[in-house]
Amino acid sequence: MVKIDEIRPGVAVIMIDKEETVLLQKRSDVGLWGIPSGHVEPGETIAQAAIREMKEELNLNIRIVKLIGVYSEPNSQIFKYPNGRTVHFVTTCFLAEIIGGELKCNSSESLDVKFFPITDLPSDLLNMHPRWLEDALANNERSFIR
Repeated sequence: MVKIDEIRPGVAVIMIDKEETVLLQKRSDVGLWGIPSGHVEPGETIAQAAIREMKEELNLNIRIVKLIGVYSEPNSQIFKYPNGRTVHFVTTCFLAEIIGGELKCNSSESLDVKFFPITDLPSDLLNMHPRWLEDALANNERSFIR
């Protein structure tokens, strides 16, 4: 087992439009496409964190539709950063809809943002994100805990 320096709460937001395309961001830290995500800051709820992150990084106002799941699997949720620290994330993933704003890359954390057809996702996608998308598309009444 890898030595873990800290455990951090994270949020991820899946936005699928009527044309069945999903919004992805190309992350500057790893150079891969993924579901927009971020960290929970001290003093905020996970819902507030999700809404704040989408505004900060994508210039979008969102409304959370439902909880997709909570993900803590060590094989996909442990990251070693360039500074040498290893972090285990517990990520809460939401389905949301865009209610305002104009999509743009607002953050140094993103190289690009765009919608992809859910049937034609980029090959350089973060390894855990296809599972999150699959869970979102399953349209289960209950949330997933993985």
